[in-house]
Amino acid sequence: MMTKTDPNTMPDMQPTTEQQASTPDPFDPTNLRLSQSFVETAGVKKLLTTIPVRRPSRQEFVRVHPSAEYRENFPIIELKDEREEYIVTASLVPELIGEFVIKTLYLAINRQGTLFFWPVRLPGPDGKDMNWWKSAREAAVLAMKDWVRIKANMNLGAYDIFQPDGVIPDPEWPQRGFWELIKIAFRDHLIDRIDHPVIKRLRGQV
Repeated sequence: MMTKTDPNTMPDMQPTTEQQASTPDPFDPTNLRLSQSFVETAGVKKLLTTIPVRRPSRQEFVRVHPSAEYRENFPIIELKDEREEYIVTASLVPELIGEFVIKTLYLAINRQGTLFFWPVRLPGPDGKDMNWWKSAREAAVLAMKDWVRIKANMNLGAYDIFQPDGVIPDPEWPQRGFWELIKIAFRDHLIDRIDHPVIKRLRGQV
């Protein structure tokens, strides 16, 4: 005699222990962990596309590259209102006497690893040398060996120079040449023709 199956009764479909064991765990570490070879080949390289030209702020400790190859004197036109510095090419120097000053551009770095060029005035053609300029040069020289912080002292007419109380590790300098870094910093701030907009502005032609 055949037994009729109740259509409302479903067979027990619970997975067996054997089935559970064969089902992969999506959170298994081998499912989630990247291989070391992938990590090594998929690293991200940070591109150096901007290098500011500025004084150190009063709140940051900085270092200056110790090599003489990473500093140079340049004829600079400074637009003080915009706080912008422009390099004048050597061929234009005779035509722009009186418009530019000579500054040393020191390659510097802060504790966050941000590179910048620190422009420091040299004495003028008449030998005039202000305490602001002298103290800035002294700070830059000290920063070649140790971290320094500068703060304007208006009563003194010069920068106060501070060194850290603790030990700060030496910075990691990029493996890039000085002139390559200058090109990045001044790619839009190079005066290479007499009809440059900055020259027209200084002469009242615009």
